Amino acid sequence: MIQWNDDFTIGVKAIDEQHKRLFDIANRAYQLLRNELVLDKYDQIVDIFEELKDYTVYHFTYEERYMAEIGYKKLLSHKVYHDDFIEKVKDIDFNKVDQDQEQYLTGILDFVVHWIKDHILGVDKKIGQG
Repeated sequence: MIQWNDDFTIGVKAIDEQHKRLFDIANRAYQLLRNELVLDKYDQIVDIFEELKDYTVYHFTYEERYMAEIGYKKLLSHKVYHDDFIEKVKDIDFNKVDQDQEQYLTGILDFVVHWIKDHILGVDKKIGQG
């Protein structure tokens, strides 16, 4: 589970709200993973990761446009991080999800959660600082 706290606030309201939404999507995936009453999670897993992919593209586009508007000097290097993340999400092999749902979902979630946390705290924070 990934909990939002004020450490993740970068000071740009719209971007902070979008980051909270990314946390919400990740938390829904964790809740699904822990739900022992749902035996076949495949369709829900696919739906969550499709939502993650679509929302991430929306968020990154917004964030990059914002950085361009404020003349953020590290926009191009920041965009590389975004592009790499999107490629990783696009490369999710849903056949592996069907073979071992729990293990594969856990691995993907670990990657997503760590990436989001590290990216916000290490890279996005600088956007709010100018």
